[in-house]
Amino acid sequence: MQIPLSPPRVHHLPGALVFGLTDVGPVRQSNEDNFLLDESLGLAMVADGMGGHAAGEVASAGVLNEVQAYLRTHGGAVDAAHAQSGPADDPDATWSDSDSGAVKLLHAALAHANGTLYAQNHQRKRVEGNGMGTTLTGFWRRAPKAPLVLFHVGDSRLYRLRMGALEQLTRDQTMYQQALEAGLLDSLPPRNLLLQAVGPSPSIAPEVRAHLVFPGDVLMLCSDGLHGSVPHAEIEAAMASAQANNLEPVCARLVEMAKQYGGRDNITVVMAICAAA
Repeated sequence: MQIPLSPPRVHHLPGALVFGLTDVGPVRQSNEDNFLLDESLGLAMVADGMGGHAAGEVASAGVLNEVQAYLRTHGGAVDAAHAQSGPADDPDATWSDSDSGAVKLLHAALAHANGTLYAQNHQRKRVEGNGMGTTLTGFWRRAPKAPLVLFHVGDSRLYRLRMGALEQLTRDQTMYQQALEAGLLDSLPPRNLLLQAVGPSPSIAPEVRAHLVFPGDVLMLCSDGLHGSVPHAEIEAAMASAQANNLEPVCARLVEMAKQYGGRDNITVVMAICAAA
């Protein structure tokens, strides 16, 4: 059984309280999901591995560790730029050079993690879609007043609840989503056919974007074991009940809801409450 890379407790990230929970679900024998919360980096990530024979577990833990290590090694230049430019108090201000640097650094970190997993697949002679892989969705916020930079490959999701309205900030990189957007409503492909993942191919095209966040925003990272089972309105209602003192029971409630709605996959939820700086 895979052990989460971060313990299930409330973590204090810059400008946010965060709690994560992962569950094997009612059917699977192993948990190929994992999550990582790094208080010093301001980093939160969820990964949903695939590949069978424990390869999914290796992939999800591996990509989380690789991204964390890369940002620890190379993030100093971005922090220095942020210190020189100072935080932006104006919500309408343009992104600073340090914010642009954070986006570029995340692209580099994801390319590095993908290259590492792809090299492992190549060594095992399992390449071009046949090797282990993983989704990866997360956010990085270096300081309480810095923008939140989201990053995303695959079909795990990042949601934001603001003033009672739930918005999905990421786009599923799946054949199903692609068919919906093309207006192909008949004979839709299965929901879990990914257009890309970290590891199986030599390169990836991740989604990396900066967002302003405000006190009271509720953020949630989750694997498809949750959003593939629980209706949008039910997720919205659960997130609306989240407060600084009840993140653990709200996450546990969402995990149980996924099971009650007949979910058969592993389930991972990471929830954050954004606080005043």
